[in-house]
Amino acid sequence: MSGRPLTPSNIGRGVIAGFAGTAVMTTFQKFVEMPITGRGDSDAPAKFAQRVLRADPQGAQERRRLNYATHFALGGMWGAAFAIAGRAGLHGQKAVAVVFATVYTGDVLLNTALGLYEPSSWSKKDLLIDVVDKLVQAQATGVVFDRIRRA
Repeated sequence: MSGRPLTPSNIGRGVIAGFAGTAVMTTFQKFVEMPITGRGDSDAPAKFAQRVLRADPQGAQERRRLNYATHFALGGMWGAAFAIAGRAGLHGQKAVAVVFATVYTGDVLLNTALGLYEPSSWSKKDLLIDVVDKLVQAQATGVVFDRIRRA
C-alpha cells in the first residue's frame, strides 16, 4: 500500500471531507437539480435512521433535524471511504471512481435490503437524479480530501 497510513487522524480528515462534500451536494440539489427536476426534499436519510436506529422523531422539526444529521453522517462515511482509498494509493479521479462505485452500490443494496428502496420501480429520471447527486458528492468529497491530504 502506497498511500498515507490509515490512522484515526486520516480517517478524521476523510470525515471532514465527507461533510464538505455533503454540503456541496446539498447546495447542488437545492439550487440546481431540484429547480430543474421539480423534485422536493428527500427524507430518505431520516427513514434510514428510523429503520436502523429505531429513531422516532416527534414532529416535522425533529424529523428534519434527524434527516440532516443522518444525511451528513452518511456523507462522513463517504469521506472515510476516501481515506481508505488513499491508503491504497488511490487519489483524484481513480479514487472517485472506486469510492463512488463501492459506496453507491453498497448504499443501494443496503437500503433495498432494509426495504427502503425499490430500484426496479425507479424511473430513468429518478435513477439519473440519484446517480448525479451522489456523483457530485463523491467528486466534491474527493477534491476536499485530496486538498486536506496534501496540506
